Amino acid sequence: MDTATIWEWVGYLASVVVAISLMMANIKKLRWWNLVGAALFVAYGLAIDAIPVALVNFFIVLIDAYYLVKLYREPIVPPSAD
Repeated sequence: MDTATIWEWVGYLASVVVAISLMMANIKKLRWWNLVGAALFVAYGLAIDAIPVALVNFFIVLIDAYYLVKLYREPIVPPSAD
């Protein structure tokens, strides 16, 4: 298998991972799956010299990371006993 074919499969895998992320009801899971998919697209974009693909997905990685940090820092508020 040549290098071009390997990177093509990385692109397919990234697409599948992003599609899976969009099926998540849990926002934390959605962000994690989407971060992994976007990171794979960054690698794919760099490998095939598609800089716009790499840049937009790098931006998505940053957004997902920001919101994951925010989600994990939120205090857990127990439900009120009304």
